[in-house]
Amino acid sequence: MQVNKNHSFIPIGLMLFALFFGAGNLIFPASMGQSAGSNVWWALLGFCLTGVGLPLLAVIAIGYSGKMALMHVASRVHPYYALFYTVVCYMSIGPCFAVPRTGTVSYEIAIRPFLGENPSEYALPIFLLFFFLITGWLSATPTKLVDRIGKLLTPALVLTLAIFIFKSFITPLGTPTEPMAAYSSPSKAIVQGILDGYNTLDAIAALVFASLVIKAVQFSGETDQQRVTYQVYKSSFIAGPLLAVIYIFIAKVGAESVSAIGVQDTGAPILAESAKILFGQAGALLLSAMVLLACLTTSIGLITCCATFMKELTGKLSYITWVVLFTIVSYLIGLFGLKTIIVSTIPVLMFIYPLCVALVFLILTHKLFGGRRCVYAWTIGFTFVMALYNGLQTAQIAVGGLDEILSNWVPLHHYGLGWLPFAICGFVIGLIHKAVSKAPAVD
Repeated sequence: MQVNKNHSFIPIGLMLFALFFGAGNLIFPASMGQSAGSNVWWALLGFCLTGVGLPLLAVIAIGYSGKMALMHVASRVHPYYALFYTVVCYMSIGPCFAVPRTGTVSYEIAIRPFLGENPSEYALPIFLLFFFLITGWLSATPTKLVDRIGKLLTPALVLTLAIFIFKSFITPLGTPTEPMAAYSSPSKAIVQGILDGYNTLDAIAALVFASLVIKAVQFSGETDQQRVTYQVYKSSFIAGPLLAVIYIFIAKVGAESVSAIGVQDTGAPILAESAKILFGQAGALLLSAMVLLACLTTSIGLITCCATFMKELTGKLSYITWVVLFTIVSYLIGLFGLKTIIVSTIPVLMFIYPLCVALVFLILTHKLFGGRRCVYAWTIGFTFVMALYNGLQTAQIAVGGLDEILSNWVPLHHYGLGWLPFAICGFVIGLIHKAVSKAPAVD
């Protein structure tokens, strides 16, 4: 029996949640919780803005645009920019950051806690070798088995987390400690939470995966563009609260864990050690197995997505060749370890996230300025300048004496949000350009 298209937003919303949900969505709120301590609720407010609100807004924006791919929407700025930004996004959620992270998170949660205080230096390389051999094999030869595992995995992992969260209420690990410097006041905690939300990479993934959601809505029988956008909008109210609930309670566990397990480098050992205390060895093993499978299915999906994109983009090399190439690159980057990958990712995220926010805003206001390319170009151009500077600054690459000047003259620069006034200036200049010129609108 065919599903009523008026109710199709429910399964599509659950699918959207499954697309976003991965092990990375667990480790970052846990780590933030430890750092934010007693200010964890303020930090969560900021985290949910970029970790929940922005990804869902990005999906809605792509649906609203009437386009089916990031490349097509970004080409409203310029075709060359579309190529650049789309490739950067795919590589970020693919072999450069997100895929290696799946392997290292798996190791940190599923393997390392059971290897004793000083595991062998060969443990990570050997585990990653097996992890990415399986990833590459299943990505190169997709089977129904992978789909079935994926369909069973998300409910199983969510159920495990629900039990984990419930137990943490009955027997809390401790009380939140004093916040670290970056979270020392409510305002600082909110801003740092916004930046922490970048780490999920979900807003970038949303720009890439939005076409899957739109196709699902259209497959349910919707053809009118406004109805498609409305169904995507309703689906977000299924996925959004689910993500937010997980973030809230995992961050709570992190905030309460310091007295029990001490301050950890990343969120992975926070979850692993907390599970041991709450459930004993058996419970920790169960959580480890669930996270391992979640990471594996995520890595397969991302490798498959990136290999398909590059084959279509270049028209060179076979799909299998791209799979092998990306699997090897992911393995090599994974050898640096989870902490190094997270630290290395932050400068890139400080660059690509402002551009993501600016693009989403432009898509949603497209009709208000008549879809003129000059507005797109000026806004993205100004945002690009500060986003690039923020990325270089975060990577500790000195750029003359600009930081003092920008701190004195650019609002919010001190918080890493100086791109916002730049984007607004670019948007205003674009509107002025639009008013004095007769350039045609873009589709």
